[in-house]
Amino acid sequence: MSKIRVLMVDDEVDFLEVMKGRVESWDYDLTLATSGKDALEIIKKSGADIVILDYMMPQMDGVATLTQIRKLDLDIPVIMFTAHPDSNSIKGAEHLGVSTFVPKLSTYSDVQSSLRVALDMAQKKLRNKKG
Repeated sequence: MSKIRVLMVDDEVDFLEVMKGRVESWDYDLTLATSGKDALEIIKKSGADIVILDYMMPQMDGVATLTQIRKLDLDIPVIMFTAHPDSNSIKGAEHLGVSTFVPKLSTYSDVQSSLRVALDMAQKKLRNKKG
């Protein structure tokens, strides 16, 4: 069985580099993007099975990016990172079908364990969809 393709989108390059090694160690095929625009190009060209998306990014934030992703793929599981979870941002993203929110705290270990759980949930959703 081929590896699940994960696209991680975040404007913080240092954060992406830390998370890259961890996610790849969980046996996912990981692609990185530093902007919503880049993420959309990657999805159009090569697709992704799961998207991990930062909520706060310059130019095109997570909700704007997710809105465009949904025009390309209604069913792709999306995990959203948010450093400042508030009810308005969560409601804005929930109606676009976010699978789960992962708090983006300063301690990477908390982010990593939460992300691992979220990826496992998204992977199960994919398996169920494929039957």
